[in-house]
Amino acid sequence: MLAPLIKSITRDVDPMAAIPGSVDGTIETLRGGNYLANRSLATALYLSLSLGRPLFLEGEAGVGKTEVAKVLSETLGRRLLRLQCYEGLDVTTAVYEWNYPRQMVEIRMSEAAGDRDRDTLESDIFGDQFLIKRPLLQSLEPQADGPPILLIDELDRTDEPFEAYLLEVLSDFQITIPEIGTVTADEPPIVVITSNRTREIHDALKRRCFYHWVGFPNAERELEILQVKAPEAPAGLSSEVVGFVHRLRDMDLFKLPGIAETIDWAHALTQLDCMSLDPETVNDTLGAILKYQDDIQRIQGSEANRILTEVKAELAAAPA
Repeated sequence: MLAPLIKSITRDVDPMAAIPGSVDGTIETLRGGNYLANRSLATALYLSLSLGRPLFLEGEAGVGKTEVAKVLSETLGRRLLRLQCYEGLDVTTAVYEWNYPRQMVEIRMSEAAGDRDRDTLESDIFGDQFLIKRPLLQSLEPQADGPPILLIDELDRTDEPFEAYLLEVLSDFQITIPEIGTVTADEPPIVVITSNRTREIHDALKRRCFYHWVGFPNAERELEILQVKAPEAPAGLSSEVVGFVHRLRDMDLFKLPGIAETIDWAHALTQLDCMSLDPETVNDTLGAILKYQDDIQRIQGSEANRILTEVKAELAAAPA
């Protein structure tokens, strides 16, 4: 079995920062983590935080869905528990499992000592010290810095049975462990769920969440994002990068470049000391924004030169 792709992340920030009290406050909170959110996303997040319901973010890969949870962890000073979903994810890698080797050692030691009867031993080996807690169970436990951020990332990669299992967790913020009973959160975690929509998530789960589709930003906002995320890039180069990427998104490509690819391309071009796009540099660095060879082959050469010519002409005609 593949090792569980699970991360637990903590950050050095001021603990217990206040939950934003308005949509504008939510925008400023995200901006404090260098995340430039539009008002509709900030509204969905504000309602999720204020009403204690999970936030379900759906959209193309690379548009900033996962980053919302990371920024919340940073700006609110909360622990981030990340569950990276994949096909075959089950309870033992997402919720909990018993430490069977340690239990067997305890049983052998007890048998050798003869100091406990069967019922007492059974009660002992199913104690908390033998329970390996995974992110979903950890998220229900009290935290010194307040309820954690639970990121369930790329839920669409899991199987439907696991999605169904989440219903109890997201409805009542509780988990039933047969040997112990029901574990319920004193304070619900802040839950962010993401999906790249490789398959549809069941309505029963969506009904338990505030839903928001995270789309590609317009050129003006993406340029603003680039100025924050890649401030070392020359202003003219950033404008050309955004213009080029937006034209790619109007094409019928296998995988459209996301905001993450725009930022990566700007960083790569800056590393190459590029002050302005030229056909050769574009052809050499297309792998920063296009991740499939068929897409690269389609754009390389004359098509890239055509797009670049249009972008430069548009920028030259724009008011200073």
